[in-house]
Amino acid sequence: MYLVYSLLLTLGLIVLIPRFLFQAIAHGKYLPGMRQRLGSLPSLAESTQPTVWLHCVSVGETQAARPFVRELRKQFPTCRLVVSTVTVTGQKVARTVFKDDAVEVIYFPFDWSWSVRRSLRAINPDVVLMMETELWPHFLRCCRKRGVPVGIINGRISKKSYRGYTLVKFFVRRILKDISLAVMQTEADCERIRSLGMTKTQAVVGGNLKFDADPPKKSDALTAEIKNRFGLGENIPLILAASTHASEERIIVDSFKLLRDRSAATRLGIAPRHPERFAEVASVLERSGLRWARRSATLQPQDLDAEAILFDSIGELTAIYPLATIVFVGGSLIKKGGHNVLEPAAAGVPVITGAHTDNFESIVQMLEERDAIVRLPPFTEPELTTALREAFELLLSSEERRSQLATDALDLLERNRGASARTLKLVSPLFQMAAVTPRSNSVLAGESGSS
Repeated sequence: MYLVYSLLLTLGLIVLIPRFLFQAIAHGKYLPGMRQRLGSLPSLAESTQPTVWLHCVSVGETQAARPFVRELRKQFPTCRLVVSTVTVTGQKVARTVFKDDAVEVIYFPFDWSWSVRRSLRAINPDVVLMMETELWPHFLRCCRKRGVPVGIINGRISKKSYRGYTLVKFFVRRILKDISLAVMQTEADCERIRSLGMTKTQAVVGGNLKFDADPPKKSDALTAEIKNRFGLGENIPLILAASTHASEERIIVDSFKLLRDRSAATRLGIAPRHPERFAEVASVLERSGLRWARRSATLQPQDLDAEAILFDSIGELTAIYPLATIVFVGGSLIKKGGHNVLEPAAAGVPVITGAHTDNFESIVQMLEERDAIVRLPPFTEPELTTALREAFELLLSSEERRSQLATDALDLLERNRGASARTLKLVSPLFQMAAVTPRSNSVLAGESGSS
């Protein structure tokens, strides 16, 4: 089956070469780190310190891993941490976020046996931890052959992913045998991975690391700089559309234009999910007739009163959240599964999302149960424009409603903190398997809190 997988992987790459070339030439994707993706990595094999390899895929997983890494560094200070990502944006954020914690930030190798073996020889990890549920068959198989324990942390399996896995359940079951432990976000995630082949002792619930994220602070220098540049004050409402996808920006802009007929002082910020779409979104704003400014452009006098702002920057979104009056989280008006609603909630800002939130369904449901989020029904595009405008207008007209949404969401976050410490305690047997010594056994046993 692994041979078939390798052939399909290679065939898929060949078929997608034209697309890869276009993305590489037009947007600079895939080219950065190509040598590393092929297994040519800095060698850590001679190190006498134990090495933990943490894989984070992209920006969301990288940000979510921050509180866990803090716990890891406290309890295992002698470990060398290596962080890998798949995407270019994830790589940039990881190099910033983990600059003081990781000895290397690398690109994850292509999942061919030869490139994986080269990578493992170079890094020589004692433990591998994979954020969410990254099932790379050759990588996991090679780790098992080298005797390296692998753990999934903050694991999740959406209903859509689960349906896909069940179609090749016989292969997924084999892959899961190479994973020592899976610490899942919820009981539903746990049940799904157990039904695919993991035992009750191998699959456990640790909670969602995203609940442990540090809330953004309005006093941060970056937040202040953005506030001053664009004239964003307490009396000037800002609707921030975060992590948006194609077609969502058009709906959002149309809704905003309808809204401005009644609320002329309100401003719009758009932060697209993918950097390669910045130019596309700029074209949407150019055609809209709105006065707009661009974060990446040089400072202009008109930035102070631009009706719309394109936040075409990487790693700045959490600094912008505290400036917003309302945050709409994208990937949810269309079937992309939605994005992290907890980050803006942690900033004390009321959140609106669309109907398609499969990637964060359990979190959105928890927020809905407490009436701490606004989720739109699955409307058609014309209906969405009106519904979104109405949702914006309702929140802008009621400070009490905005405050209630923000307060209840913050309360939910506070009640669910602690996943980082729980997760580290649950994965500590993997460190014992690799003979990695913690700072204090009593800490991992739960006899004291983090320092």
